[in-house]
Amino acid sequence: MCGGDPAHGFVRILRMAIVLQSTLTCPSCGATRAETMPTNACQYFYECAGCKTLLKPKSGDCCVFCSYGSVPCPPIQEGRADDCCGSGPSTGA
Repeated sequence: MCGGDPAHGFVRILRMAIVLQSTLTCPSCGATRAETMPTNACQYFYECAGCKTLLKPKSGDCCVFCSYGSVPCPPIQEGRADDCCGSGPSTGA
């Protein structure tokens, strides 16, 4: 790193790291499951492995991870709420 505090560069790198693992919790039965979030689209549907309920985002949320996950989706983590879901919903599970 050129001049300055080397720790400052480390903090900057940590801020750029996006978490791709999120634990979804079903609001119907309470079942939890760790899932990898897509990076190229929001996941609009998710079928609970426990009770087979089809989860959809809550009003105002862009995807099931923002509504029921332990970590919000990558675009939200990056502060790109305005262009979140620009690629359209993803149905992957």
